Amino acid sequence: MKMLTLSAAALAIASSASAQSFNDAPPNAPHQRPSFAEQTRAPEIADDVALASVVIADGLQNPWGLDQLPDGGWIITERPGRMRIVSAAGVLSAPIRGLPEVDARRQGGLLDVLIAPGFDNTSRVWWSYAEPRGNGLNGTSVATGVLSEDRRTMTDVQVIFQQMPGWASTMHYGSRLVWGADGALFVTTGERSLPGARRLAQDVTTHIGKILRIDPMGGAAAGNPDIEGAAPEIWSWGHRNVQAAALGPDGELWAIEHGPRGGDELNHILPGRNYGWPVITYGEDYSGRPIGNGITASEGMEQPVYYWDPVIAPSGMDFYDGDMFTGWQGSILVGGLASQALVRLTLEDGLVTGEARYLQGQGRVRDVDVASDGSVVILTDAENGALIRVTPAK
Repeated sequence: MKMLTLSAAALAIASSASAQSFNDAPPNAPHQRPSFAEQTRAPEIADDVALASVVIADGLQNPWGLDQLPDGGWIITERPGRMRIVSAAGVLSAPIRGLPEVDARRQGGLLDVLIAPGFDNTSRVWWSYAEPRGNGLNGTSVATGVLSEDRRTMTDVQVIFQQMPGWASTMHYGSRLVWGADGALFVTTGERSLPGARRLAQDVTTHIGKILRIDPMGGAAAGNPDIEGAAPEIWSWGHRNVQAAALGPDGELWAIEHGPRGGDELNHILPGRNYGWPVITYGEDYSGRPIGNGITASEGMEQPVYYWDPVIAPSGMDFYDGDMFTGWQGSILVGGLASQALVRLTLEDGLVTGEARYLQGQGRVRDVDVASDGSVVILTDAENGALIRVTPAK
């Protein structure tokens, strides 16, 4: 492990300076207005905490997802199709053998990873990935397998979910995996970006632009909402590209999805609800033209708890439940790709009450996790990406 070249004092100065300016950036869609006062541009958190950062391991090629192992190490995906283990001492393993082929063009590849709650007994792992379907088609899929005792090979590999229909696109796969409180598996997806697929986010016969809830060994989970004509795996719909999700202290799912130009949004995900994309959005197309009719609200569609304009490009999130950072308990921690920051949101009564950004300029933060010791661990998405441990500076 090695200290980052940016000192803790410098990190504190950078965080303080940036925290005073991020709310000053002009919106992409200035004509749009929030539905309620707390929905965007929350007050900047008065937080002068100094942070220390240590690189646990680097040399990772576009790392995407991670989960902590019972021994303190980490299992990590690299988007080109490799899964590796980083030991608690920071030793990077060779790629694990036995994984299925991925379509790693543009945004595709090997995505999230999650271990079984009883991993010590089962060695079972789940992962999401862009699965090639032939003839240029692909889609988000989820597989599970058993990691061999020597941790070199994935065995008993089974594909347990395939997003349907497949599409000829290399963008907007989602995808995060989250354990529900009852042991069901939440799978987030994207709407594949292209105009023909985008509209399917409102079509409940498809998996495009949906959050699914499945049995860990395949099939729809028991207790999913009864949505007329819908695919049985659907938990919610009307999503654009959900790359951040976590179970909150309330035991319910929260998710953050990419908006277009403006309109990244935090949602409290409830069963059988329609989150509006592409009918409503607090953003505009990359051309500067409106999305659809350019509206931000419609009857029967959920409002986001919070939105960003300009975007942070969210990827990876967790609720802080450790003891290492005083006053952070219950905060949402979010990785920022475009913002190149660790973003923190405070919540009260289901509303965002404050926002802070740390480590700005550190790199594109692809995933965030709270470690068992209460430190915060992030992945930076780069050709030479890194696993970084963040703690309060002493």
